[in-house]
Amino acid sequence: MEWIKLRSLRSTPWMLLATTVGMIVVGVAAMANTKAPSPAAAASFDPVNNALAGVVIGQLVIGLMGVLAVTGEYSSGSIRSTLAAVPGRWTMLGAKSAVVGLVSLVVGESVTFVTFFAGTAAMAPGVPQPSLGDAGVLRAVVLSGAYLALVALIGIGLGAAIRHSSAAIGAFVGLFFVLPLLLAGLTGPTVSKFLPTLIFSSSLGVSREVSEVLTPWVGFAVLWLYVVAALGVGGRLLARRDA
Repeated sequence: MEWIKLRSLRSTPWMLLATTVGMIVVGVAAMANTKAPSPAAAASFDPVNNALAGVVIGQLVIGLMGVLAVTGEYSSGSIRSTLAAVPGRWTMLGAKSAVVGLVSLVVGESVTFVTFFAGTAAMAPGVPQPSLGDAGVLRAVVLSGAYLALVALIGIGLGAAIRHSSAAIGAFVGLFFVLPLLLAGLTGPTVSKFLPTLIFSSSLGVSREVSEVLTPWVGFAVLWLYVVAALGVGGRLLARRDA
């Protein structure tokens, strides 16, 4: 039933299309403008991070899709029919999370691989091109695709906890875009390295590990804590409140 509801939303195909086009265009443009590094910067040269730059756009659209998958039902009033058909609210939230998470994972992995290959092909002659066989490259591409699925699950948790579309979207934008900028400016990486957007840009979406931030797998584990916390709070509030 959750698959039918997600597929029937008019916004779903447009959001997935926007994610695909946005990520590929940004990734190709970033790679086309990547210059060959100077000898002093060759050791830290990481074009993979440029190829995956569009994930930041993808996380916005995929996250909103997760939020709206829940709040859209409250806005339309269809949540009452859903809960009448599936009285177990944790079961309903789990089913919705499984469907949205799986769709986001398939789209995320597909688009990140396409973006990587398209971006690499767009690189200027003379610029060192990365390949999936290079150290850390395959890991960065795979985790970046998985990151989008985790963002969608966090969006579902926020939607279930807040229920109102505008407020939930505001909370999502604050967590993923406003708070990282504020904390990065105030504390550097000390605190901001634990926020999802910085975990992606500095830990997951790089093929060469960066100092003073989380390692890729520690960052991936921290993201799962966000998912558990968001779905846990959202599920608990969903179970305790009237529709």
